[in-house]
Amino acid sequence: MLTYGDPPWWSAVSGSLEGCFAVSIADKLSPAPPEVRLAGAVTALPGLALIVFAILLLVNGQAGPENLLAEVAYYLVLAAGTLACAAGLVMGKTWARSPGVVVALILVGVGWYGAGPSGQPLWGVPLALVGVAVIVLLFRRPSRAWALGLREGETEEEAAERDGAAGRAARREREERDS
Repeated sequence: MLTYGDPPWWSAVSGSLEGCFAVSIADKLSPAPPEVRLAGAVTALPGLALIVFAILLLVNGQAGPENLLAEVAYYLVLAAGTLACAAGLVMGKTWARSPGVVVALILVGVGWYGAGPSGQPLWGVPLALVGVAVIVLLFRRPSRAWALGLREGETEEEAAERDGAAGRAARREREERDS
């Protein structure tokens, strides 16, 4: 019986053990702060709600038959995008931060509309609070430092310059000068 870390059977047959060991989930996760992972977990809630809504829409069939499948597909695509963003944040991927902020801003807008013009504060206020919570979590100092790739003793401005357009231009000039 193979245990974790044992090479797969085919590596013993081929004689090469290099690169054949299983990679743990912890090795795939980047060192993101807990705020980012929590924001990802909270961002998954609207994605799951969209799936439930699509299923309820399909079961109830309120729209005409020609529109029903298109509506269900639309909500499922939105759910997939939201859940992909949530998974990226939970796994600590920096690419997921901007879409996470967009999802949160949409939630704040939908929550405002639900609480105000639609007269449904029991739905609107919690939605807006979820959006605000994600925004706060993604803009706290540890989250910003993680997104910028802040090094020890470096300011946010220095990190932005190092990894921003100015930093890339300076690096390119150094490389041209050195070659």
